[in-house]
Amino acid sequence: MSVTVDGDKSVSVPQRMRRLLRGPRPESVPVVVGTACTVVGLIDVAAGVFPRFRHSRMHTLAEVLPGALGPFAAALSLSAGVLLLLLAHGLKRHKRRAWRAAVVLLPAGAVAQFAYRHSIVGVLVSLTLCALLLRHRDQFRALPDPRSRWRALANFVLLGASSLALGLVIVSVHPGRVVGDPSIADRLQHVLYGLFGVEGPVDYAGRTSWTVAYSLGALGLLTAVTTIYLAFRPEHPAARLTEDDESRLRALLATHGGRDSLGHFALRRDKAVVFSPSGKAAVCYRVVSGVMLAGGDPIGDVEAWPGAIERFMDEAKAHSWTPAVMGCSERGGEVWTRETGLTALELGDEAVVDVADFSLAGRAMRNVRQMVGRIERNGYETRVRRARDIGATELERIRRAAADWRGTDTERGFSMALGRIGDPADGDCVIATAHLPGTDDGPHGDLKAVLHFVPWGRDGMSLELMRRDRSADPGMNELLIVASLQAARKLGVARVSLNFAMFRSALARGERLGAGPVLRCWRGLLIFLSRWFQIESLYKFNAKFRPRWEPRFVVFRTSRDLPRIGIAAMQAEGFVNFSLPRPFRSRAQRPCGHTLRTAQEHEVRAA
Repeated sequence: MSVTVDGDKSVSVPQRMRRLLRGPRPESVPVVVGTACTVVGLIDVAAGVFPRFRHSRMHTLAEVLPGALGPFAAALSLSAGVLLLLLAHGLKRHKRRAWRAAVVLLPAGAVAQFAYRHSIVGVLVSLTLCALLLRHRDQFRALPDPRSRWRALANFVLLGASSLALGLVIVSVHPGRVVGDPSIADRLQHVLYGLFGVEGPVDYAGRTSWTVAYSLGALGLLTAVTTIYLAFRPEHPAARLTEDDESRLRALLATHGGRDSLGHFALRRDKAVVFSPSGKAAVCYRVVSGVMLAGGDPIGDVEAWPGAIERFMDEAKAHSWTPAVMGCSERGGEVWTRETGLTALELGDEAVVDVADFSLAGRAMRNVRQMVGRIERNGYETRVRRARDIGATELERIRRAAADWRGTDTERGFSMALGRIGDPADGDCVIATAHLPGTDDGPHGDLKAVLHFVPWGRDGMSLELMRRDRSADPGMNELLIVASLQAARKLGVARVSLNFAMFRSALARGERLGAGPVLRCWRGLLIFLSRWFQIESLYKFNAKFRPRWEPRFVVFRTSRDLPRIGIAAMQAEGFVNFSLPRPFRSRAQRPCGHTLRTAQEHEVRAA
């Protein structure tokens, strides 16, 4: 009898049994060791904090022995435990530096376990893990992640707060040896002094005072050492597209840019890029929270896509990053899954309008026609031009107005946003503006709304940004989209990509007659989430223009990675922000994107 196991054909049952008896695969060792290091770290911390964590005859004998071995060992156990907790995540991600540190710390923790607690079990666990790390050292080859100086400040704040809380526990777990009845303020002051190596107001009987002092000093020293290390280690700046990379990408887009409406967004300058060996294809990406996010399809010749994808996966493996692709087309998803073994899941649909088929006539377009007619009767005018045809003064006014009308402090965008307006290299971009003559006294003159489109090959354009003055009449977006579609033929544009509607098919099927309870429940959940992410409103806004829907997919490794990929994607798009406040951010860490087409701020809601 034979079965299929993990892609291997004709594997017999005895062979499978032998595989199971061998234990975990080598590639799973880092995960096992990382989890075990978390447990050992907690045990080491408990051994350093609680002197009676484990009762034994040897422990009772050690308390009456002369010397300061006990206090030193307690501090060593506490320090080793905290560091192992910090290193556990790096071990799970195959990081080489985490492996080197753990190989040193585990024996140190074993010495502390034996000297302070005389725990044979603790010593055996630490040494076993160390032996496992040494045996599988080839599994820990991942390179360091990109990093910046602000992590030193984050480490100081987080580890300092943790040291303060743990110090309060250390000061309070010796109630039988405390002299007097110190208050909470006295204990907090004792902890603060102890972290800097100074004796505080709380006093203890016997050698407990030394134990507490050494433990607090170890926490303070640990916070200082790790902060100094992060501050002075070699800096790996955030991803940036070099001039040479941008030139090569523009050359590929000039030839193959018509394949994907998201192709031009690869020119965002806060992305990195990997090219195929032949240089005929490329994949642009950004690393967020350990997730290597690519946006859209690979750029360039389809025949060279596999080479670029292979380089992308090699880079992810070298750094132990989680690979993911956001918003690729159906063809792109087929190539990604075929070449890498990843899985694809439909994320939503892109609204594409064919200019030749667009018209305001007919009952289906009545609402749009009436809204546009009402706004035009109010005196609004529209202009649709290439960016290179707009003067520098007006272009600066448009750029400044778009920034003022953003509506949020956080810039948004990654996979479907370019992040700039009016760059000299983007002369082919199309800018549509709405004006109200006679209102020149405003901060931006008579300018009331802006739409920005990027090129989609030679005969298309893709919507990148929608902004309007909040005081302007509702319907500015409809007015400018209609004006852009009507002017498209003169600009040589045959197709226009509008917004991306997440889970569009579920919303459409869920409101049809005869939809099942599961589909209706899913639609209800999406409508509820639309209060924050505008899922339903954006779908209905796009549907006004009678587009054809092109499905878009997310590509991932396993379903376990989806929550992590989702959080990383929201970080990249600007919906979730874990960075430091603006005054503490370095210039490289400040986002430069303008908006995400899946949630045009409050524009769609206002429309």
